[in-house]
Amino acid sequence: MASGPAGRAAEEPPPPEPPAEQKPPPLPPAQEEFSFLPLVHDIIKCMDKDSQDVHQVLNELKNKFQEMRKLISSMPGIGVSPEQQQQQLQNLREQVRTKNELLQKYKSLCMFEIPKE
Repeated sequence: MASGPAGRAAEEPPPPEPPAEQKPPPLPPAQEEFSFLPLVHDIIKCMDKDSQDVHQVLNELKNKFQEMRKLISSMPGIGVSPEQQQQQLQNLREQVRTKNELLQKYKSLCMFEIPKE
């Protein structure tokens, strides 16, 4: 009996992973990871105390700036000019307008009403 359902489950291959292009994009970092204020506050505290840790905290701030620069440069659409963005927006609005017109036209055909018996 021990080789029943548990035995079958062990024999089944794991489900195939979707191709890389179908995987959802990675989740953005939490809101706190975008804040530089805590590091600036730590730097000020270290300077008030004449602590030697100020160099370490400055390096952390520098690294955080570098990480944010990488994140910003990898954002989708960052290389699109404002004019191209306006053109894309205009095209999308036109598509929405056209689709709304078609939807109203199909609704007016009365094809979706159930006939009464």
